[in-house]
Amino acid sequence: MKTRNMPVAFRARSIAFGLLVSLPLAGIGTSVSANVDQNAYESVAPTIEQARANILISRQLQFTHFRDQAINDDLANEVFDDYLDYLDGQRVYLTQEDIRDFQPLRQEMASALRTGQLQPGFEIYNRVQNRIMERMDYALGLLEDGLGQFDFESDDEILLDRSEADWEPDQAALDRLWNKRIRNAVLGQRLNGTDDDEIIEVLTRRYESQRKRVSQMRSEDAFQAYMNAFTGTWDPHTNYFSPRNSENFNINMSLSLEGIGAVLQSDNEYTKVVRLVPGGPASRQGQLGPADRIVSVKQEDEEEPTNVIGWRLDEVVDLIRGPRGSVVTLEVVPANASDETVTRSIDIKRDKVKLEEQSARSEVIELDRNGQTYRIGVIDIPTFYADFQAMQQGDPDYKSTTRDVRKLLEKLREEQNVDGLVVDLRNNGGGALHEANDLVGLFIDQGPTVQIRSPDNQVQVLSDEDPGIAWDGPMVVLVNRMSASASEIFAGAIQDYGRGLVVGSQTFGKGTVQAVRSLNHGQLKITQSKFYRVSGGSTQHRGVIPDIEIPSRVDNTRIGEDALERALPWDQIDAVPHARYFDFSGMIDELRDRHAERFDESPEFRLLQQEIDFLTEQRKTTMVSLNEDERRNYQQQLEHRQLTIANARRELRGEEPFESFEAMEDHEEQQAAEAHGNEDDELDFIVREGGHIMADMLELDRRMATILPAGTVTAKAE
Repeated sequence: MKTRNMPVAFRARSIAFGLLVSLPLAGIGTSVSANVDQNAYESVAPTIEQARANILISRQLQFTHFRDQAINDDLANEVFDDYLDYLDGQRVYLTQEDIRDFQPLRQEMASALRTGQLQPGFEIYNRVQNRIMERMDYALGLLEDGLGQFDFESDDEILLDRSEADWEPDQAALDRLWNKRIRNAVLGQRLNGTDDDEIIEVLTRRYESQRKRVSQMRSEDAFQAYMNAFTGTWDPHTNYFSPRNSENFNINMSLSLEGIGAVLQSDNEYTKVVRLVPGGPASRQGQLGPADRIVSVKQEDEEEPTNVIGWRLDEVVDLIRGPRGSVVTLEVVPANASDETVTRSIDIKRDKVKLEEQSARSEVIELDRNGQTYRIGVIDIPTFYADFQAMQQGDPDYKSTTRDVRKLLEKLREEQNVDGLVVDLRNNGGGALHEANDLVGLFIDQGPTVQIRSPDNQVQVLSDEDPGIAWDGPMVVLVNRMSASASEIFAGAIQDYGRGLVVGSQTFGKGTVQAVRSLNHGQLKITQSKFYRVSGGSTQHRGVIPDIEIPSRVDNTRIGEDALERALPWDQIDAVPHARYFDFSGMIDELRDRHAERFDESPEFRLLQQEIDFLTEQRKTTMVSLNEDERRNYQQQLEHRQLTIANARRELRGEEPFESFEAMEDHEEQQAAEAHGNEDDELDFIVREGGHIMADMLELDRRMATILPAGTVTAKAE
């Protein structure tokens, strides 16, 4: 079921960890008595253990992080600003008066961060918590007076993303802003057909939940928030984890979550989905997607969901986790929602990630071109996996990406007699580094695969030492924005060696390596090294740029390394000697022209482009009307465009069109309930296009039927 909730578009922040984003305040140093109200906020204070941890974190950052920077006034200013963004990223709790009060703390922060003096961070934290409490009380007071007081016929508008807005001057201005925010929330519910009594009940529950959450804040919450604003000024993957979070998280796996198989990060007041783990419950269910933002979480034995807007990442994770076989319901704002008020409820059955569903698999497609049939092998690799337990037990048949792909290649070559190969790495978020190294080895004779540079400029080169090639024919590697880490190492190596063409969209750009350091109090995950291609360029920030580009629905401004503030930059080091199997420069322009001509004539691509254009237009929307009639008309226009695109796609498949937008939504929910998921069948044409590019390569140069090394590259990368 889809419902519409409070529409607040929040910019993705640079911090991919336990970001604390929406909570309360009072005067600096003011203590609020818990005896007045059991849900009042009581100011928190730092501990000696936290102060010692602060000193250790400062030393680790200065002396072991890949980025060399000192803790000075300039950095302290960044920490100060980031910390305020951390706590009030949408600038809906603090005022300019509060910011002025904080200025003396800004001046103290550099020295305090070096010496473990935590008072500046805690004083700011306590003020923010009290301010949030005040806002919740104000919102609840308005709701008690009923919805008749609100004007839905005015020409008022509301700014969706306030991350760059000015702080409101005073409490009276904040009152006017919150009046708009509540009107916006009410409108979203009304447009979904919810009656006013239920709207009041839903919003009251939301604000009471957030108020209660604030009243439960503890010293550890403040310390973790402050330290993560501090560590985030080095890079977005350097994070502090409290003792409790150190136990709960497998932080070496980018916050992979047991239970539903998703990687999450904080997105101001929301928790955002970064990617799905292949073979995991969420991936199999099919409705959850990258850039979706979680609004609430409900257990199967609960009647009401828990609103998690403003919660820390680790707390949201705790709610999502649960016994295997149980069902958790996530209410999310879909990444492709027609409006920020649109939410979707998704039921996901908790389970373990199944290795067999992560396994590489193959198929053969046939392309008839000018009287000739081309047989193209397609190998889909969801992740770079290895069954480490079976490997350690000495099982000779243990599963791994490289071993499975080798078997598939043998079958494609010997039994199915294919003319070319497409390796599909779309949505492959990486995995075992050694598997990426070994997989490259299936397509080259011998040679380096990736370089790893440490902060002291020492470079380690990983190489394929196994002579021989499992596939010596032409190949295309498909990638998209969700191809990351090990996928980028593989695609970059194939591109550098001239073993094939990379086709798709710019990859994620995750080219750093983190290590976990134990502290006296919690742990620090710190960036210590960086990946570089054999040609010398890093995969960090830039990712891999395809030889032939195919646009993607994914919003690059919200997903990807270059969407994160203070991500380490792209740079380059010396190339290492490596063979060059084929020089595509003589044919690449013709290949691109042929590809463009096919896509100009492709109805599937035209529909994809229409959808991308629609989503791009939606992302540019900065204001929405608070006039009910105007808002209703706007929503109907958006739904009509979505329905038109969906029906055009159904027509291509020979299916009956949907009669209404609601019928389309019902169908999507039914598909998910039947475990069909949104497997992007409509994008199969991209796989076929990879095959056509392969056929173009063979037609333009028959020598590619078996690619042999053309020479060795030793020059520095350009």
